[in-house]
Amino acid sequence: MSDVASANVVIIGAGGIGAPAAMALVAGGARRLIVVDDDTVEISNLHRQILFTEADVGRSKLDAFAAAVEARAPGVVVTRVPGRALPLTVATIVADAAVVIDATDNFASRFLLADACAFAKVPVVHAAAVRWQATVMAVPAGGRPCYRCLFEDVPRGDAPDCATAGVVGPVCGVAGALAADRVLRLLAGDASTYGHIVTYDGWRDTLRSVPVPARPGCALCGAAPTIHGILASRYLAPACGL
Repeated sequence: MSDVASANVVIIGAGGIGAPAAMALVAGGARRLIVVDDDTVEISNLHRQILFTEADVGRSKLDAFAAAVEARAPGVVVTRVPGRALPLTVATIVADAAVVIDATDNFASRFLLADACAFAKVPVVHAAAVRWQATVMAVPAGGRPCYRCLFEDVPRGDAPDCATAGVVGPVCGVAGALAADRVLRLLAGDASTYGHIVTYDGWRDTLRSVPVPARPGCALCGAAPTIHGILASRYLAPACGL
């Protein structure tokens, strides 16, 4: 258990999921956010990136993100980490985290963070949104179960993401809120959210939680793991925010 106010919460992706997650976290008492992104604000993304306005278009997302959070919640320290979470940088990014929020928008980035957090023994909350659906999964330090217990490996070929399939803005907000809820509960010592994936269907307005068992043969956290380090060739996509 960590004190919420002193815990370092790392958010990978300052976009549509990272923004509502940050606001829910600071409302819940978090005071130390470390945010990673390398993008700029675009007008086409404003429908889901709620911390930004048209005046921010063209500005660094990190700068706009930090300014918006600090204006709404004085006393919150937002540490900006420009760039991407990549195989050569991810270990340093997650090393001092109490918990990591994966608010990225592609499978390669999610698997990268799953592996890096397992190696660093840091809990990670994976949050994703595409079209009308949001999914959130909290993974304990070291896994069991981990992201690879559910999705074994990076999909081959094209996989739908917000850039290719689109996403409904409020669905990102639900994903961010659910991610923040998991983080606050974990920091308070509540481990009951581990071992489940939560899915929100915005079209049907339904929310369900499905158990995810730890796979004995999981390559990352199973009885005989075969993944022992970050292999750069496996993670070609940038860890960009939704």
